[in-house]
Amino acid sequence: MKRKLKIYTPFVNAGIQEVATYRVNWIFFMLGNAIACLVSYFIWAAVYSSGTKESMNGFTMPQMIVYIVLMFLTNTIIASDGAYVVGEEIREGSIIMRLIKPVSYNATFLFQELGNKLSTEIAIAVPMIITVEVIRTVLSGVLQFNAFNLLLYILSCALAYLVNFYFNICFGFIAFVIKYLWGANMMKNVVIGFLSGTVIPLSFLPDALEKVFLFLPFASLNYTPVMIYMEKYSGAQLWYYIGLQAFWMLFFFGLSKLLWKASVKRLSVQGG
Repeated sequence: MKRKLKIYTPFVNAGIQEVATYRVNWIFFMLGNAIACLVSYFIWAAVYSSGTKESMNGFTMPQMIVYIVLMFLTNTIIASDGAYVVGEEIREGSIIMRLIKPVSYNATFLFQELGNKLSTEIAIAVPMIITVEVIRTVLSGVLQFNAFNLLLYILSCALAYLVNFYFNICFGFIAFVIKYLWGANMMKNVVIGFLSGTVIPLSFLPDALEKVFLFLPFASLNYTPVMIYMEKYSGAQLWYYIGLQAFWMLFFFGLSKLLWKASVKRLSVQGG
C-alpha cells in the first residue's frame, strides 16, 4: 500500500500545481457558483413570499436559505471533471501517454483531483461551514452546531465525491465510441442538476417520483449530504442513505473497471 501511494504522489502534486497555475480560472469558477447560489435565493424568496404557508414540503424559508448555501458548498466539494478530461484526452490522442505508464488509469485521475481539492476545498470549506452556522444561528436564534453531524456530513461528502468521480469516469469512456463529449457532457450536467436536488429539493416532487429519485445514484451526490447536515435524516434512515451512497460508489467503481477493459480496445484518435 505504501509503495502504491508513493507511485501516485506525483499526481497529487500535479493537481496542486494545476490549481496554483490556473488560480484565476478557479476564482471565476467559484464566482459563477456564488452568482448561481444568489439567483437561487432570490427565486425561492419570491416563491415563499407569494405563498401563504410558512413551510413548504418540510422547508421553511430560513431552512431553504441554509439548503441553498449547503448545496453550493457540497456541489463544490464533490465536483469532478473526469468526464470532460477523459473525453478531451481521447479526442486529442494524449490518452496514449497515460496508457504507456504502468499505473491505473482511473487512479491517476483520482489522485490528481485529490491534489486539486487539497489546495482548494480546505480554503473554502471551513469559512463556508462557519457561514452556514452563523446563518442558522441568526435565523433561528439558537446555536444548532452539532460536531457529530458535521462528521457525518464529511463522510457523506467523501462518498458523494467518489460516486461522482467514478460515474464521470464511466461517462467519459463514451468518448471511445462517439469521439467528442462536449454536447453529451452539457446534457449530463443539466440532468444531474435536477436529479440530485440542486435545482429543487427532491421533497418538492410527487411522492412516487421522490422515492425513485432518492434511490437513484444522483441523490447521493448533493441531496443526501445536505439533508444529513440539516438533520432531516436520523436513525436507521440516515444509515440507509449513507449505505446507499457506499453501494453506488462500489457499483460505479466496478463498472469503470469493466468499461475500461471493453473501451480501450476501441481506441481510435481523430487527427491525433
